[in-house]
Amino acid sequence: MPAITATAPGKCILIGEHAAVYARPAIAAPVMDVAVRVIISARPTGQSDSIQVEAPAIQLSADLSELAEDHPITVIIQLVKAHLHADRMPAMHIRITSTIPPAAGLGSSAAVAVALIRALTRFLGHPLDDVTICQLAYEAEKRQHGSPSGVDNTVITYARPIYFVKGQPFEPLSVAESIHLLIADSGQPSSTAAVVADVRRGWEKTPANYEAIFDAIGSLARQARSCIEHGPIKSMGALLTQNHTLLQQLGVSNSKLDRLVQVALDTGALGAKVSGGGRGGNLIVLVEDPTNPRIATALLAAGACRIISSTLHPTG
Repeated sequence: MPAITATAPGKCILIGEHAAVYARPAIAAPVMDVAVRVIISARPTGQSDSIQVEAPAIQLSADLSELAEDHPITVIIQLVKAHLHADRMPAMHIRITSTIPPAAGLGSSAAVAVALIRALTRFLGHPLDDVTICQLAYEAEKRQHGSPSGVDNTVITYARPIYFVKGQPFEPLSVAESIHLLIADSGQPSSTAAVVADVRRGWEKTPANYEAIFDAIGSLARQARSCIEHGPIKSMGALLTQNHTLLQQLGVSNSKLDRLVQVALDTGALGAKVSGGGRGGNLIVLVEDPTNPRIATALLAAGACRIISSTLHPTG
């Protein structure tokens, strides 16, 4: 049996993170410049349920039975088994590679879930449609992150920009003009689950204050949708920066991210904000000319450890 390969891109939240958990709109986009790749090959002489897992990015090389029950890879495989009503699995080797920085707000865990579910169900002869893959990936995300919004698994599964409100069907977005982004890695790992939990504790303590911030973020997301679908994209820059200010009020930024945002703005960016869970990870920067190295150079000089340049192209 030939090896089965599946991939899944990264993602960035353009606008609306954290508020999306509380049913406000968010806009997310795939980052096709980074990806998770899963390759599954048969082991004809292996025993049933003997699954070898190799993931160099996290220094993992083990039999599935050696992993904890709550290990993300174990969780994903068990979800697939349950969905397919499979009592046993054929012997196989799973290799997972990734160019998506982990714990950086680029959807690393959701991309692993999507790519692994897609590869595993193809390998087993029961490929799933995107709707089901997205649902299973969301279940995996809930096990790992507690109360995720569902944005990551959705935009990664469908690999296109989306407008998303929790509990409602997502809406794919048309793109009127090219959107040029720099995604700057702060070099600081961040736990999405921990930050989401902290925001929830703050919301429980002073719900009126947090609801007002969530409402303001939702309004920015609706305005950003108009910029994306009808233009001008330049107008979205100020919305991104306003979103960052609101995320600061939620306590999900930090001094380094704030400094990098200011450096981007001072060197000509149209807008900039933290993207994803926050307190580390990445910020996104909207730029007019992606070939001009000035902003990226300044960000690296200010402490960013990596810059990914990504463009969303107009859709017909």
